[in-house]
Amino acid sequence: MKDAETLTGTPTEQLAKVAEIASAYANRPDMLMHVVTETQKIVRALSEDVVEVIAREMRTSKGRVYSFITFYAMMSTRPMGKYIIRMCKSSPCHVVGAREILDTVMDFLDIQPDETTADGLFTLEHCPCIGLCDQAPAMLINETPYGNLTPEGARQILREYMQREGACEA
Repeated sequence: MKDAETLTGTPTEQLAKVAEIASAYANRPDMLMHVVTETQKIVRALSEDVVEVIAREMRTSKGRVYSFITFYAMMSTRPMGKYIIRMCKSSPCHVVGAREILDTVMDFLDIQPDETTADGLFTLEHCPCIGLCDQAPAMLINETPYGNLTPEGARQILREYMQREGACEA
């Protein structure tokens, strides 16, 4: 791996882990989704230095990596919270009260969609569809689905995450 100290932003240890993941798939552009998904478990953002490591270790271009990560809504070049809350903005969810749940989450965490809480715990995303129409209103927190939500139920779920992290309640 190139001297990680010359790269900026992402801690050297994290870049080393990214290099380890990506190098296992050198010359395998078909594995870019896997590499990027695994990388996002380690870093808060797919920043320039992370993209550089992935491209170098997979022996592909930075442009290819950037075009890939900017195409998918669930990948981000900006820092994200430890817990990414995804809420649906499609019509089926809207009809059954998803907006009320979104408003509850925004009020409880004091953030808007595409923002992250000051403590770095939560990022809120308002997505076209999260695939939980049969459980609407629903939200995903990282990969965990929560369905048939009420405002109080959504607040309670967020409280549980905050307690798990030892964070003060909003």
